[in-house]
Amino acid sequence: MIRDKKQIQEAMKPIRAFILDMDGTIYLGNALFPYTRSFLDTVKQSGRAYYFFTNNSSKDVKTYIDKLHTMGIDIEQRQMMISTHVILRWLKEHHAGKRVYVVGTPALQAEFQHHGWQLDEEHPDIVVLGFDTTLTYDKLSKACHFIREGAAYYGINPDLNCPMENDTFIPDCGSMARLIEASTGRYPKFFGKPSPKTLEYIIKETGLDANQIAIIGDRLYTDIAVADHSAVTSILVMSGETKEADIEKSEVTPDIVIEDIGELAKLL
Repeated sequence: MIRDKKQIQEAMKPIRAFILDMDGTIYLGNALFPYTRSFLDTVKQSGRAYYFFTNNSSKDVKTYIDKLHTMGIDIEQRQMMISTHVILRWLKEHHAGKRVYVVGTPALQAEFQHHGWQLDEEHPDIVVLGFDTTLTYDKLSKACHFIREGAAYYGINPDLNCPMENDTFIPDCGSMARLIEASTGRYPKFFGKPSPKTLEYIIKETGLDANQIAIIGDRLYTDIAVADHSAVTSILVMSGETKEADIEKSEVTPDIVIEDIGELAKLL
């Protein structure tokens, strides 16, 4: 685990692309960190690329691109990666033609329909749990019933909490999965960070070797864990969820720890 600035600077030399988490890394809620735009400018000036990857499955790609635009950050669609697309690719390979019950926001449901999936609220083959900020008791009840009846069960992102402004949090998909587990005894296979499926997706989308990629995020159990036991460099920033005490207790060790991406920009 590297904290020394000279060593960090040396470790950055082979890196050709940065994969940035969003909540807790470049902004909190709707508040962009003051150093984010300067970091992105520095990355471009250094001849490197940057992408965003969010585990937040409550919104679609367009929504994130539009949100970044309102913050003064304009990107191409290929630069916006989302956990939903990881599971969509996997489902297409393993469950093509099946009917799906999606516990998620209208945006998430629309994303599934856009990719050709038939949504079914009566007799689905598969239950998919996303970060549903429109969650109702009726949705939970139906999901639990279908899962008990033997439907395949998958979750999009395992995050327990979603960070917001003023150091506050709201329950995320992982917490909802625990609620369903308490009722059904079943816990889903997840596809967002830290799933190896996400790492495979990132490497394929960037077209780079693993040792040319750095993943930056504020959560040990998702952003950092996704790069564990791989050649991808993991960079933990202390601007979001993780506190110093968490690092000491964690089984996952980041390659690099730094205060925020503003500090990292000075070392590129």
